[in-house]
Amino acid sequence: MSNDALIRELSADLVPVRRRLVLREAALLLALGAAELGLFLGLGLMRPDMGQRIASPYMMWKLGGLAMLAGVCCTVAIRSFSPTARPRRGLMLAFMLAGAVMIGGLFVGAGDASGHTLLDRLSPMRGLLCAFSIVVLSIPMMAMLAVLMRAAAPAHPEGSALASGIAAGTCGAFIFAFCCPINDPLYIVVWYSAGCAVVTAMARWLLPRRFRL
Repeated sequence: MSNDALIRELSADLVPVRRRLVLREAALLLALGAAELGLFLGLGLMRPDMGQRIASPYMMWKLGGLAMLAGVCCTVAIRSFSPTARPRRGLMLAFMLAGAVMIGGLFVGAGDASGHTLLDRLSPMRGLLCAFSIVVLSIPMMAMLAVLMRAAAPAHPEGSALASGIAAGTCGAFIFAFCCPINDPLYIVVWYSAGCAVVTAMARWLLPRRFRL
């Protein structure tokens, strides 16, 4: 059998693949995040003093930092789905940005927690509830990223799964930040990072399974 005949035989049953539209994928993620945030706030879960706190340095650091992280991490995740992409560079950028945001918390003060003990500031029981809430809020975004990842052809599915987990976790953390009443950067860094880490671990374990032989 000639090479041309072999190629025709192997490709006879192939179905045309829909071309990826990166802007469409980004719009889907943005729409899902906006819908989830709107539903969350529509249930009356926003912290009651948001109107007074929104312009404070602490809240600008908290919401602004998380919004920037979510945007960058979602971009890294979407780009990583391309067959020619190498997620490592984008992941390094995401981790560096996360570190910079955490360091920025040093300059906004301890808020209402000044003078409290370390255990009081961390408030483990409340912190675990916050981390769990972030995980729950991240699941829809992780599911959407999993669908987009399946529709693409990532050459490095483990890296793409890691990027997707970080993106979903930061989106969940950003949504939850509108509800969280704590005004201590240390609490935010510890427990929000814990929630994002759980989501990232879940995505890293679950998402690449389809690509394993």
